[in-house]
Amino acid sequence: MKNSTEVLRYAAFTHTPEGGNPAGLVLDARHLDEAGMQAVAAAVGYAETAFVTDIAVGGDPRRSSVRYFSPIAEVPFCGHATIALAVALSARIGVGSFAFDTPVGPVVIETEGEGDQISASFTAIEPQVDTFRAGVLAELLGLLGIGEEDLDQAFPPRIAYSGNWHPVLFIRQRRVFDSLDFEPDAVRQFMNVQNWTTVAVLHRRAKQEFEARNLFPVGVMAEDPATGSAAAAVGGYLRVLGLVEPPARILIQQGRHVGRPGLLNVTVPPSGGIVVSGTAALIPDPISSVEG
Repeated sequence: MKNSTEVLRYAAFTHTPEGGNPAGLVLDARHLDEAGMQAVAAAVGYAETAFVTDIAVGGDPRRSSVRYFSPIAEVPFCGHATIALAVALSARIGVGSFAFDTPVGPVVIETEGEGDQISASFTAIEPQVDTFRAGVLAELLGLLGIGEEDLDQAFPPRIAYSGNWHPVLFIRQRRVFDSLDFEPDAVRQFMNVQNWTTVAVLHRRAKQEFEARNLFPVGVMAEDPATGSAAAAVGGYLRVLGLVEPPARILIQQGRHVGRPGLLNVTVPPSGGIVVSGTAALIPDPISSVEG
């Protein structure tokens, strides 16, 4: 007989429940095995659900083991669910530092504020940047209905990593950026082969301000409203390619195209992991029981 699992729901990178990226949170998943967590994530239906699989690691109430599941598979890391989880835990045990042991390694989170104005910052793992293999970029552009002439030549296309791998494409014209046309199932199949979590498509709005669309076709979804791991990867991309002078702070707007606008703050230090910051809002009627 399956047990009932309590799930919290938070929207990350926003001050309102209607914005940003919603995440499911299971604050005590010690009774769930991998299949159970997958079933809960599928029932919740959000891009990701975070599961605290071990509480107070080593006796430290601020250290937890965390795993992340999309509705179809486990993912190594999820930035927006990390932000949401840190805010939810802060509401319960107070703001300060948290440490999450994740499949990609330990992630440190700092929270501050009070009430419904708590913000969280996580330091992602050391970023990596790679080039596309022969033919892969052309096939991806074809799936998105754009060509190399649509790319912003100031930002070379690359694949960036900061917990997950994300192609990073900058579109020169906002008109093209806004009118991307793609078939979600075909893009998802291609992403699975390449082991990509999202496809990060960006447009520069100002010197260090960007708007992002992160393609994440899963079920009825086609785009992710706000993607913390992709924001960290973009910060790493900018530093590795010398496109910002660290320490730098960039702003990434995301979610307008799916009706859930949000804002991600990215700090690019001279070395080490990229820091991604944001707020999170409790979604009304946040607690439900899910079979798993």
